[in-house]
Amino acid sequence: MSTTPEHVLPQPFIIKPNEAQLDALLDKEWLLTNQLGAYAGSSVLGCNTRRYHSLLIASMLPPVERVATLATIMEHLHVGRETFSLATNEFADTFSPRGYQHIAEFRMGVIPSWRYQAGGVELLKEIVLAEDSNTVSVRYTLTGGRCVLQLWPFAAMRDFHHLRKVHQPHQMLFETAEGGITIEDRHQAISPLGIVCPGNFDPAPQWWYKFCYRGELSRGMEGFEDLYTPGCFEVELTDGQSCQLTAWMGNQATVDFDATVARRKDRMIELAGAMGDTDEPTRRLAISADAFVVKRQFKSEPSKATILAGYHWFADWGRDAFIALPGLLLSTRRFDLARQVFTTFASSISKGMIPNRFDDYGGPPHYNSIDASLWFIIAADRYVEATDDMDFWTSTLAPAAMKILQSYHEGTRFDIRADDDQLLTGGSPKTQLTWMDAKLGDEAITPRHGKAVEINALWHCAHRIMARRCSGLDAAQASFYALRASAIASAFVQAFWNPSGKYLYDCITNEVGDPSIRPNQILAISLPHSPLDTVQQKDVLEVVKQHLLTPMGLRTLSPVDSRYRRKCAGSWEGRDRAYHQGTVWAWLMGPYIEAMVRANGYASESLQAAQDLLKPLDQHLNEAALGFVSEIFDGDPPHAPRGCVAQAWSVAELLRVKLMLQRRRGR
Repeated sequence: MSTTPEHVLPQPFIIKPNEAQLDALLDKEWLLTNQLGAYAGSSVLGCNTRRYHSLLIASMLPPVERVATLATIMEHLHVGRETFSLATNEFADTFSPRGYQHIAEFRMGVIPSWRYQAGGVELLKEIVLAEDSNTVSVRYTLTGGRCVLQLWPFAAMRDFHHLRKVHQPHQMLFETAEGGITIEDRHQAISPLGIVCPGNFDPAPQWWYKFCYRGELSRGMEGFEDLYTPGCFEVELTDGQSCQLTAWMGNQATVDFDATVARRKDRMIELAGAMGDTDEPTRRLAISADAFVVKRQFKSEPSKATILAGYHWFADWGRDAFIALPGLLLSTRRFDLARQVFTTFASSISKGMIPNRFDDYGGPPHYNSIDASLWFIIAADRYVEATDDMDFWTSTLAPAAMKILQSYHEGTRFDIRADDDQLLTGGSPKTQLTWMDAKLGDEAITPRHGKAVEINALWHCAHRIMARRCSGLDAAQASFYALRASAIASAFVQAFWNPSGKYLYDCITNEVGDPSIRPNQILAISLPHSPLDTVQQKDVLEVVKQHLLTPMGLRTLSPVDSRYRRKCAGSWEGRDRAYHQGTVWAWLMGPYIEAMVRANGYASESLQAAQDLLKPLDQHLNEAALGFVSEIFDGDPPHAPRGCVAQAWSVAELLRVKLMLQRRRGR
């Protein structure tokens, strides 16, 4: 049990719905995760608005092969001769039923809960996920009087990216089993869904058609689904009694509800307590960081930790993992998990490249990233800085870093290599190797092949790191990396400095500089070693501030550019064309703040200005997925949140710079 005082926990989010707030509340979401990559989530009204919403998204090859199983439960509360429907579902032109009318309070604290009031009684609904199995439990507790509670489970039984349609081939069946039922689609090679619940089960198999997922429609996606229910469980409750429905996929697990909640609470207390004397938003971020750290299952060795890039749909990506690792794991002092993440990716290095991402369905890793391997080195340095763990540096991190730099210099996939001027180049007109990676067919939406500015800032920094880490251990190696770093720095300034605009070209392609004003140049200041002098750093900061800074992060393109996209909404193509053409990314607020305070010598005025910049993002923790930070925002005000509702590097970078500012202000 934790010895940290419970008061470090942030106050729970409490919402008391009313009809006037309906649309706004459908945009607020709760998210519950476990250590496998499984999760549960929906809107605070319990109405699913995405194909990714479900009471159980199981992960059958952790953390991937995710399956949407128990989509929802429709509860009917019978009190005397009255019946109250507690669920809320949206269809094409109506809501049915409108159970939100009976919600007295939604609360998101350790777990999500709903307090319903109807017929003179109160029913509390709570949800918890098992920590290490694909299992969800839903508990109902009655206060006042007596009732009969009918629970209708609705199943999707599909890949979580897809939608269930009754006209498509299927063989959806159920069987009764001891204490419950199993549901399966024998047309698909996925495990059955088991459900146990006290009381009687009344078979009444049926399909309900065209559940409407407004979140999908707003993304220009198909947004209607058909769901199957085998019948209902019927339970009698009296004052103070509870019943618990448990659903699982794979191995059945028994869930001790209170013990599982207690362990989750202790974990949250420990994470919040690790933040020391800090504000509530920082403690929220520390707790939310835990959602992204999961286990990756290997066929021939024990599972190891990895980092999911975002919920609901991303798996573990190398670039995201190592940008996020310092905030998620070093800030929260979970060094053992950090070592596991490094080992997970280092064990898959191929031709000097760590995976850009692991495959969603268990196939070979994908290696189409020029920067993921360089971010590995930056994160490795920050790990040693936080831990003084030179044994792990010597055994694992340094050999991987040396392999990366040697392979990159000599040449590896996608024509990634050091050019004659020692700057790093790579890619072609048909490849997208940097983080601005949106493509439509063979069309690169933001072409950045050649010498990209942040790639060479990372390249320079990685060599400086190796020179410093080798110093005192191997003088020849230290000198080798230092000389190369100096050559890279000189070439960087000569190639990327735009003297007329006083900022950095975004990319050098065929020896021509791209003058697009983008945020990538900020990394040339924010990284631990900058090739720019102080005057140049401040000039770059001023341009970025004038063109790109918003309350929610940095735009990916200046609004004065003719290619600027105001919103990242609508069709898939429209969103891809906007993704890095003006859309705001929250994670970039971390590098911007670090660059700003560093270029100003950590003066108290700049530290206070940085604190003020973070306030809108603190408020955002109550706007989309409660307690989390979204992936992206529209370029134009009011900067509506878009993309993933919970993004690892958004949470991580805000947490990292918050703690950095706290340390600096404490000096």
